Amino acid sequence: MLWNAFMVEKEIIIDPDFIETDKAMMALYAKGLMDMEEYLSYTLKPLTAIPCDDIDRLVDEFVIEKVLPLVFPEALTLINALKSKHLPLLIISATVSFIVQKVAKHLGIEQAIGIDLQLNNGCYANKVEGVPSYREGKITCLKGWIGESSIRFDKISFYTDSINDLPLCEYADHVYLINPCEQLLSKAQQHKDWTIYHWG
Repeated sequence: MLWNAFMVEKEIIIDPDFIETDKAMMALYAKGLMDMEEYLSYTLKPLTAIPCDDIDRLVDEFVIEKVLPLVFPEALTLINALKSKHLPLLIISATVSFIVQKVAKHLGIEQAIGIDLQLNNGCYANKVEGVPSYREGKITCLKGWIGESSIRFDKISFYTDSINDLPLCEYADHVYLINPCEQLLSKAQQHKDWTIYHWG
C-alpha cells in the first residue's frame, strides 16, 4: 500500500479510484482472502510501460523516504543481534521482489525472497513468474532457497504479523509474532510455544 501511494504521489498512477480499490483489496489480504495474482495484475499494470531501471531507481527513493522511517528500533536491534551470532537471515515476503530486495539491502540483510514478475521488453510485467511467496507458496519458496544453500539448517525461526503466514508459522520450528493481527493472535492460543512481541 505504501508503494502504491508513492506511485500516486509521483503521478505515475493517475486513476482517481486506484487508492480506494487498493484499500479494498488489502482489506481482503488482512482477512487472508486476497487473490494475490489478481491484486498484482491490477496494481502493477500502470508500471508495465516503465523500464525496470527507472522503477528500481524509484524503489531506492521509496525505501529511504517511506519505509526506513517506519522500521521499529526493536527490529534493528534484533537484526544486529542475529547477525552478531552469524545466523543466516532471510526476508521472505508477499511483496514483489523489486521492493523486497531493496528493503533487505537497506536493512543489511543479504538474502530476500519476494514475488518475482515476468519481464516484457525491459519492463516488469504484471504477471507472476514461478511460485508466488504468498501463504503456502512461502513454504515452497523457502524449501527451494534452503535446497540451493550451502548451509545446513537444523531449525527455522520465523517472525511475522499476518494470518497469511499461518502455513509457514506451522512449518517453522520457532515462531515469533510481532504485533500480530487478531486472527493470528487467536491462532497463537493453540500454540503455546509461539512467542508474542508488542513493538512500537
